[in-house]
Amino acid sequence: MIRADHPVLRAGAIAFSYQPLKLLKGLFSANIAYPYAEKREQREVRPKLEELRRFYSLDKAQRRSIATNRLADALGFAGTSVPYYRDLFAQHAFNPENVRADVRYLNDLPYLTKDIIREQGDRMLSRELDQTRHHICKTGGSTGLSCVIYYDQEGADYSAAVTLYARERIGKRKYKTELHFACRFPDAAVSQWPTREDFKCFAMNRSNIFFSSVDDNGLEEIWQTLLRRRPYLAHAHPSTIYALACYVERKYGSGKAFEVFESSGELLEPYQREAISRALHCRVVDRYGLAELGVVGYELSGAGNGQQVLESEAWPESFEVDRAENGEHELVFTGFRNKLMPLIRYRTGDLAKVEDGPQGFFLTNVVGRIHDLVSINGVDHPTHHIQDMLDHRVGGIQEFQIDLRSTPPVLKIVPEVFADKEEIRRKVTSFWGQGFELQFVDHDAFVRVGRHAKFRHVVHP
Repeated sequence: MIRADHPVLRAGAIAFSYQPLKLLKGLFSANIAYPYAEKREQREVRPKLEELRRFYSLDKAQRRSIATNRLADALGFAGTSVPYYRDLFAQHAFNPENVRADVRYLNDLPYLTKDIIREQGDRMLSRELDQTRHHICKTGGSTGLSCVIYYDQEGADYSAAVTLYARERIGKRKYKTELHFACRFPDAAVSQWPTREDFKCFAMNRSNIFFSSVDDNGLEEIWQTLLRRRPYLAHAHPSTIYALACYVERKYGSGKAFEVFESSGELLEPYQREAISRALHCRVVDRYGLAELGVVGYELSGAGNGQQVLESEAWPESFEVDRAENGEHELVFTGFRNKLMPLIRYRTGDLAKVEDGPQGFFLTNVVGRIHDLVSINGVDHPTHHIQDMLDHRVGGIQEFQIDLRSTPPVLKIVPEVFADKEEIRRKVTSFWGQGFELQFVDHDAFVRVGRHAKFRHVVHP
């Protein structure tokens, strides 16, 4: 074994970033390495991918009929196999078969929350964990205290197949390279090559960028790495790629290093989409996923055409939030695939509305997290309202973050290069008085939360 940063490995990576070696590596990965890895890991992803292709080749009426039956089946299974749901259904005299005839009967059940999951513990499971192969997934805690979700193997395989299928729809076949951004921890030792992760990346035709900062030095390192590898698809948090786009535009005017940026993990704001597309000359594709269910919303018809709900995987709902001022709705999902820990009418904590259109269910009015309320001078303000004020009344702002861990809250602002900082300060004070301590920073000064180092506009205590 050799160190992962050995010059020979670096030279090999550079060589395989050029044609025809890049194509040959991709074909070998897709047709030999991936099937071998699937067999070795005892996974069944490709048959499920083919199933998804068949499902989405059907018209809306056919898909909806299948989804309705899957919903009824999922309810029936939960009601007979999961102690919590067995008691809940008895308490509400709920018959899952009624949903097969009319989905509105689903409204007879209360919503499921993280608090209930934590409180019920093993009563949320259909069988003992030591009786089945399972995977543990911890929620990020961005919409409340985190909780643990257990996936059975079939549920995990369907989740992997959904990601492959969604990317196929935007032109990303397995033989085309992809690149994932990951946080580099300062105490991480250089690994030995090859590792299990190295083989996984080879089978997926994927490489990783590990970064620790988004200051100018860190962004330059990211940009040069992208230019060397030139993946077809880059997968990252939108805040990271937005910071990169601002840097590239400021230093180089513009540039192109990949074809598609796939956003996940954070809310993709319209201003971020526009800046990324303009500065990096790429298509921007948004998706919606969560640890509890996997990817359940994707721009299947391409960038900017709306996030279609993957109704093969879950039944979507939304309801108007009680304290909403502008008709915000919270997302609710019932999962179909995970038999080990079924989630029925699960409140995600994310704000968006489900609309039934000609092509299926779509997510609209996606504005962020339900808990992102900021108290300014004793009055609660939704984060997106503050953002509208900063965008349209203050101006000259690339990005902002509000840190609620001090009193008053700290408002961190990355100004545009041309911006007048004193004018920004004057306008912020005119709108909110002494409600904020204002700091002008660069992107690297933002607080990132959780093990995936996600950016949030609001940092809670």
